[in-house]
Amino acid sequence: TLIDGIEYVTWALERGLDIDSFAPRLSFFFNSHNDFFEEVAKFRAARRIWARQMREVYGAKNPRSWLMRFHTQTAGVSLTEQQPEVNLVRVAIQALAAVMGGTQSLHTDAMDEAIALPSDKAARLAVRTQQVILHESGVINTVDPLGGSYFVEKLTTDMENDVLRIFSEVEALGGVLPAIERGYFQRETMESSARFQREVETRDRIVVGVNEYISGEKPDIPILKFDPEGEKRHLARLKQHKANRDAAKHAAALAALEQASRDPKANTMPYIIDAVNSGATVGEVCNIWRKVYGEYKEQVFV
Repeated sequence: TLIDGIEYVTWALERGLDIDSFAPRLSFFFNSHNDFFEEVAKFRAARRIWARQMREVYGAKNPRSWLMRFHTQTAGVSLTEQQPEVNLVRVAIQALAAVMGGTQSLHTDAMDEAIALPSDKAARLAVRTQQVILHESGVINTVDPLGGSYFVEKLTTDMENDVLRIFSEVEALGGVLPAIERGYFQRETMESSARFQREVETRDRIVVGVNEYISGEKPDIPILKFDPEGEKRHLARLKQHKANRDAAKHAAALAALEQASRDPKANTMPYIIDAVNSGATVGEVCNIWRKVYGEYKEQVFV
């Protein structure tokens, strides 16, 4: 994620933008998993690397350019269908790690998301988890509450060194885009996933309710049920929207967007805004880009 952000910055600078004109507006989206101290160290390392990159590599002068703004979502992949109430505990630990690592905004997963979209009760409990951390835990009363802990500081430094090693590997491949094309990121992700699954299957990694502390009871929690007429109502609204818009203005805006998209030096954002203001849907805008650029098909690497 970090080196991807750096790639965006590099491209923006190549287009002639000043680093301090856009860096304060950049933001990241991270995941928070179960290993509490590792997650805190991850966020701390990311913030440190980003600040150093902005100051020392890109020469940013505005202190706001050095700050890493990031949103965190708790780890949906860690949620289990078995004993879903236990997911409340997992999410609380993950959310606490994100807050103590310095996140600016937070999404807490609901306990039933391994089974279905959240029920009202599960969604409410997910929000209550954040509210207890905010109002009752006291962890928000100081910045970087674990700073100075020998263990956390060492773990942060180790994490940072590992990240910089990965940076070097990506750079040796020619950068982010060549690394994607050669399957570097895909392969790293797949190997990590396979390693995790092997550890669960061999019980080197305990997942409560899955390979230890197993209960034969079936989950007794309410599951969200959709109104089957909802799709019909939405399609009716979409049809009405298309019928009411100015067809000539809409067509002209999409044509202008297509022309701008074919110009490698053009800024397409104003044309996107014009298209949306003319009544174009997200799908129609994306179809223009499918026409211009084609549709990316990710290669499968083993």
